[in-house]
Amino acid sequence: MHHPIGADTPEPNPEDVARGLAELELHLAGQVPAEQPAVDLSRGETKRVKALRAEVAEAHLLAQLQDDDTPLLLDTVKVRKRRKQAGEAARLHQLAQDPTMRAWQAARMRRLLVAGAMVALALALAWSTVGVQKFAADGASLWSPAWIIAWLVEPFLSLALMVVVGARAYIGTHGQPIESPTLARIEYLFLALTLGMNAWPHLAVSSFEEFSFSQLMLHMLGPIVTVAVVTALPIILAAFSDLDHGGTGTPRTGPSYRANVEALTVRARALIDAGELPADAGAGKIRAALGCGMDPARAVRDALTRGQASGGAA
Repeated sequence: MHHPIGADTPEPNPEDVARGLAELELHLAGQVPAEQPAVDLSRGETKRVKALRAEVAEAHLLAQLQDDDTPLLLDTVKVRKRRKQAGEAARLHQLAQDPTMRAWQAARMRRLLVAGAMVALALALAWSTVGVQKFAADGASLWSPAWIIAWLVEPFLSLALMVVVGARAYIGTHGQPIESPTLARIEYLFLALTLGMNAWPHLAVSSFEEFSFSQLMLHMLGPIVTVAVVTALPIILAAFSDLDHGGTGTPRTGPSYRANVEALTVRARALIDAGELPADAGAGKIRAALGCGMDPARAVRDALTRGQASGGAA
């Protein structure tokens, strides 16, 4: 039987109300989780979702960029440096083929060789000065007039020899080597005197001292080097004069070269007939008269010699 709420129903006291509220709070606390993840209320995504979405987007972009070969077409610093070196080497090689550059290189090398030969010649003559002084002093006492004057024998011989060799070297560097038997005999006379005066005091037949082969070789070293330099230098200079730097673009052999020699030979015969060129002119005079190189001048000289021989035989 239900009783209406009224006077028969007892009113709750304050303690019952407080107890009921406490039980209600405990019930609600048991229904709600202790920790909730941070939620972006604007989009409804967590931080982990955002990080994964960014990673996936980055992977898609990387996959697209990996198919692009443009970075591989760009030159690195090392490649650019190597290409620069290769281009420089190609230009230097092309420049080295230029006739003017080849002529300059030949002239420079010729000057260096002549300078080296002259230095070697001077040192060789200085080396032989001691041996010549010993020969010229002939046992004179130290610091006596004869002993002092003996030191001047080799220098004045060397200076005379250097004048002849220096003149031949200088004129040879200008493409006109001196072919004079007289100068050659003068050179070998000076060299023979120097060699004899160095070797005589150390020969077994000499009465100056006991024979020593090592001392003989040492004192002959200077004259031998001098002979080698004096003999080799004109040959080297003549070879430089015969160099073809390619300025005319014609080879040294072949039909074009032979035709050029034939034309020069005709001109040379005309000059001989006119009395402007001797019939027995050497290569140097032919070169000066025709204005050609030393190699064609020699070929013309040989052709003229053959023509004279065949004419005389007829």
